[in-house]
Amino acid sequence: MVAQINTVAFAGIDVLPIEVQVAISGGLPTFTIVGLPDKAVGESRERVRAALNAIGLALPARRITVNLAPADVQKEGSHFDLPIALGLLVAMGVVPMEDMAQYTALGELGLDGSIASVAGVLPAAIAANAASRGLICPGAQGGEAAWAGSADVLAPRSLLELINHFKGVSVLASPQPAEPKSASSFLDLKDIKGQESAKRCAEIAAAGGHNLLMIGPPGSGKSMLASRLPGLLPPLSAAEALEVSMIHSVAGELADGRIVRQRPFRDPHHSASTPALVGGGLRVKPGEISLAHRGVLFLDELPEFSRQALESLRQPLETGRVIIARANNHVSYPARFQLVAAMNPCRCGYLEDPQLACGKAPKCAVDYQNRISGPLFDRIDLHVDVPAVDPLDLAAPPPKEDSATVAARVARARQIQTARYSDTPIACNAEADGEALEAAATPDQDGRALLTLAAEKMRLSARGYHRILRVSRTIADLDGSDGVKRSHIAEALSYRRTIPGRSLAAD
Repeated sequence: MVAQINTVAFAGIDVLPIEVQVAISGGLPTFTIVGLPDKAVGESRERVRAALNAIGLALPARRITVNLAPADVQKEGSHFDLPIALGLLVAMGVVPMEDMAQYTALGELGLDGSIASVAGVLPAAIAANAASRGLICPGAQGGEAAWAGSADVLAPRSLLELINHFKGVSVLASPQPAEPKSASSFLDLKDIKGQESAKRCAEIAAAGGHNLLMIGPPGSGKSMLASRLPGLLPPLSAAEALEVSMIHSVAGELADGRIVRQRPFRDPHHSASTPALVGGGLRVKPGEISLAHRGVLFLDELPEFSRQALESLRQPLETGRVIIARANNHVSYPARFQLVAAMNPCRCGYLEDPQLACGKAPKCAVDYQNRISGPLFDRIDLHVDVPAVDPLDLAAPPPKEDSATVAARVARARQIQTARYSDTPIACNAEADGEALEAAATPDQDGRALLTLAAEKMRLSARGYHRILRVSRTIADLDGSDGVKRSHIAEALSYRRTIPGRSLAAD
């Protein structure tokens, strides 16, 4: 008899059905795993053997062959331990085959027979539910699997618990969805004194999901503003929370099986490599831009990132997906993130201060700013100067307007956008394009005349032209205006720069 156990492999967040076939036959005692296993899967032989010994079961002194079908798909990860062990238990007659056929299984085995957590339980549970099967997963991740809506989730903490369940000795209780963590206490905008223009830009960026670049000397508050942006964003919808949680599950970053309910905020160091930023590595794991999906990716000291890493952001910023190509594999991850970046005007940071600026100005500023390519610069909707804070502002009392007040305006603007794009996959103004953008952001006659003149004078690209329309539509939403007016176009244009380097050094 050939035992057959259902499990999965992952291609990004897509789930591929895999069948573990186990046969015990006559011949010299061997334990062979075939079907393109990677090193972790190949090592499961020893983990499975030790786990079975720990619960008092010895493998028969016969020829054991494990086939992972389809055999032309690369199998990666330690989650194949549990289905291989279950296949052996079926082949040995310990548990019945008909019971196992109703489940998809994944989990890593410890040498003592315990079942350890693995990545990808949430997408595996969703795929099992779609196939009308239950799921067997590690005990620590039962709450994660329960979010898929499957009525039959088994979450044993050890192999012995699972065997006892199928024998009726001790029935496992169905896990309940793990409650999301309570909302974090966000940093408040009222802690920032002065910088009213930058605060206004942060509000527009949050309301429309726009990309934002802040330029200013060290200590002017750029990082403080970025760290307070999560407090202005609306919470994830149910569908968005599930989508974001699937990415974090594949990356192994769902703690205690709790799904993500707050918009992600990722702030990698400027030494991050291209694979760390966009995804990749041996197992093609999601990078920072995918972990920031439906949230914010903050890149501080933007010109200090490698040119290759920055250029790799261009496609995801346009399409909302990143495609990682390898010689034998192509993996796609969602990457609909909001880019927020900060930079100094030059390497020393004090370009406009004659007492502190270096003697190489303005050439040093041009060289420093030109590390950001024109195409990447053109994909950023809002550019705002963040000057040094005036000492009088520091001595003034805290501003009256806090994050909660601004977040309420942002929420109203997002509700308007949700209603406007209800029949489309568009979530906010930053994603609008084509006919949807034309219908939503057609300016009045005065506004169109101003935009046409500005496009000619500023030499705006077609992309830049449409980004002005998106930003002006968001400003109109914050004002509660049905149409886009000249004043909205004018404010959107004030947040738009032209050529990196020349525009900053010459102003």
